[in-house]
Amino acid sequence: MKNALSLLISLLLIMTSCQTQPEYESLTDYPVYEGNDLGFTYSPNQTSFRLWSPAAQEVKLHLYSAGNGDNLEASYPMKRDEAGTWTYKVSGDQQDKYYTYQVMQNGQWLQEKPDLYAVAVGVNGQRSMIVDLDQTDPEGWQNDQRPKLENYNDIIIYELHIRDMTIHPSSGSSYPGKYSGLVEEGTKSPKGLTTGIDHIKELGVTHVHLLPTFDHRSIDETRLDEPQYNWGYDPLNYNVPEGSFSSNPYDGRVRITEFKEMVQQFHKNGIRVILDVVYNHTGQTEDSNFNQLVPMYYYRQNADGGFSDASACGNETASERAMMRKYILESVQYWVNEYHLDGFRFDLMGIHDMETMNEVSAAVRAIDPSIFVYGEGWTAGSSPLPSEQQALKANTYKMQNVAAFSDDLRDALKGSVFEHEEGGFASKRPGLKESIKFGIVASTQHPQVNYEEVNYSKAPWAAEPSQTISYVSCHDNHTLWDKLTISNPDASEEELIKMHKLAETIVLTSQGVSFVHAGFEMLRTKNGVENSFDSPDAINQFDWTRKEKYEDIFSYYKGLIALRKNHPAFRMTSTEQIQEHLEFLDYSGDNFLTYQLKDNANGDSWKDILVLLNGSGLNKTISLPEGNWTLVADGKEVNESGIRKSGTTITVPGSTAFILKRD
Repeated sequence: MKNALSLLISLLLIMTSCQTQPEYESLTDYPVYEGNDLGFTYSPNQTSFRLWSPAAQEVKLHLYSAGNGDNLEASYPMKRDEAGTWTYKVSGDQQDKYYTYQVMQNGQWLQEKPDLYAVAVGVNGQRSMIVDLDQTDPEGWQNDQRPKLENYNDIIIYELHIRDMTIHPSSGSSYPGKYSGLVEEGTKSPKGLTTGIDHIKELGVTHVHLLPTFDHRSIDETRLDEPQYNWGYDPLNYNVPEGSFSSNPYDGRVRITEFKEMVQQFHKNGIRVILDVVYNHTGQTEDSNFNQLVPMYYYRQNADGGFSDASACGNETASERAMMRKYILESVQYWVNEYHLDGFRFDLMGIHDMETMNEVSAAVRAIDPSIFVYGEGWTAGSSPLPSEQQALKANTYKMQNVAAFSDDLRDALKGSVFEHEEGGFASKRPGLKESIKFGIVASTQHPQVNYEEVNYSKAPWAAEPSQTISYVSCHDNHTLWDKLTISNPDASEEELIKMHKLAETIVLTSQGVSFVHAGFEMLRTKNGVENSFDSPDAINQFDWTRKEKYEDIFSYYKGLIALRKNHPAFRMTSTEQIQEHLEFLDYSGDNFLTYQLKDNANGDSWKDILVLLNGSGLNKTISLPEGNWTLVADGKEVNESGIRKSGTTITVPGSTAFILKRD
């Protein structure tokens, strides 16, 4: 009788399990969980866990005493709950414990993985950590304030990798390659010039753009005494800072506090912080956290049901699916609220759908309307998402307060990044004037631009100038110095310096949002390496003796940045303003371009500003517009008080930009 009763109970349990195990015809039929408590909810009395995995048959919660090693304390069967979620509560104070989830699907137990909503992890990000986030705040964190920002057009972005700035001994850093090193004040080069944060502040940029600084896969945090390097475009845990930049990757709290201290120090020095985010793909595919906890859901599939790959990294995420969109939105909001970030640069933004990007922009701007969102308006391969839904450069005008990089201007200035020997306007290549003009007006509608002759875009793609990132180089591809060197093999160093200054002067005087690659101010080289994502420090590091060698170059760019900041004519806030106040002047010469910022553009104190751009190798003499003009920048120095008065004519040397003001 006892055996029969046990058999009956077992059958009832099986039947109940079958009844409660939902079946879905497709991934898009999965229920959407609207709550905001995915992950863990901590109190000293108990910790609650909630995981979303609708098709799972069973889920286990594993609790550990440390972030790595053989120290399992307990495993608990989670309970099916609303809208595809699973929950469990562990009583008592669980702070500083670590945990993982494990899902059974289609009769198979999948791999143990950290929580997708993890906010702290152990070494190498394999286990989530239970923390009281308030205890990770540095002193004075509640009083941290974003530096003032009036308009997006006022932004000047400085793109850097945390390790690059301080790993070379010439940085003088006490914490080379670390969060703390980047914001250490008072560091000097061997000859006493500023390095690190003091250098960035001296240069005058408004924002630092940090290459991916969330937890990524490539660096083994247990072997930090060995040389390792990676840019970080291989996401592991999206809501956790990278451990290799911290002083102790084993304690999940340390990286959180040190990241906050870094942001706090930048803010104290008047510099905002942007995080490079890579929501478009994960560093693993079949074995990723996403795929092991909710198989296939977070990714797009190709026609045969496999992983589509518009990222060229093995997979692409499905931002149009409700729970992936929710994940991205909650993630950016978390970084803003918990880490006080000031902006996001979206890697391969074209993989995401426009609705998601619009919601991202609205979500962060609801917290603070000065937070800036921009990204790469392209993909690395074809995607099953229809192009009319993709956040591509050509669709930028359809998005709200989202900007895209202008590869039109980039390649017009220096030549195609895919054709290493090809030159651009700054290196004497003819036929690019309309593309340069397109860049100068920040990809907007202007009556004097012939869009048919623009290199890539045959129509304006920015509704407003703040939607265009004006740049000539970034971490990708060759540095500007290396590109010019490769594409001009017979040029002298003096000639290359003139080309470099001409290209960056155009970037820093064009409308839109200015963006510079860290080290441009000291002619940064990577010894000709094009894709240095995993090259050693010897290739990627800042050699601060170059600042000493090229101190006059640094001074020129510092002056140019100050000129842009002091004169709002270079950063007009609307397309209508640009149409009214920016006029291209008609001078002959295929590689000679002139324009005027007129009638106190954007409230500028200077009535008229004249910009003369000579992309040829020959001197160019022209008659100036009527009036008295003073030269304020001549390719060697920038002096707003005036370098010299000009007569009725002026001669612009080859490969040089002149800037004049009307007296």
